[in-house]
Amino acid sequence: MKYIIGILFLFITVTAFAQNKEQPLVQFSGIVHNADSNKVIVPYVNITNSATHKTINSSNYEGYFSFVAHEQDTLVFTCVGYAPTKVVIPANVTSKSYTVQVMIKPMIVNLPTFHVFPWATTDEFKKDFLVMKIADDDLAIARKNVSHSTIFALMSTLARDGQEIGDANYQGLNNSILNQHSITPNPLLNPLAWGSFINQISQGDKSRQSNGDN
Repeated sequence: MKYIIGILFLFITVTAFAQNKEQPLVQFSGIVHNADSNKVIVPYVNITNSATHKTINSSNYEGYFSFVAHEQDTLVFTCVGYAPTKVVIPANVTSKSYTVQVMIKPMIVNLPTFHVFPWATTDEFKKDFLVMKIADDDLAIARKNVSHSTIFALMSTLARDGQEIGDANYQGLNNSILNQHSITPNPLLNPLAWGSFINQISQGDKSRQSNGDN
């Protein structure tokens, strides 16, 4: 009976030792890419080895990683904004090096709409709403644009367009054609012009005399 118990104990020990035997080491390397586009790399991805006491590594800013792992280890790739991705290193890896291109898929989270209002209380909102000036509709804006005051203001400020300049040139040309055979009066022979000129001179002399007396 003692021999049977000893053989059974030896068998259990050998089985446990075989189960706990460490798998061969492998140089695990690769680059992490976006699953939606192979040209987009994902930098600084956390790589967790779930088979060896949660060992954590990370990729660099170019998405590249390289570290030592074991065959049949399960590596979990996680990054903010992306869904977790698992990669299992196969057994019997040749040349003790395993290279893989990891594709992680973006994870889109739709957040509920959040509205921010500038009023602290409902009473403040009611007060501002009652004094609020409602904007004009399209009909009111059209009526303002064709009102007499608006048109007069535009006429006094806007420059003449090409049509108006052309009409003025045609009118001047027409007047020159009509008056080309008439005699242009000489202002030096106009007695009214001389009288106005003498009156202006006399008024100027009187103003200078009054200033000298003061």
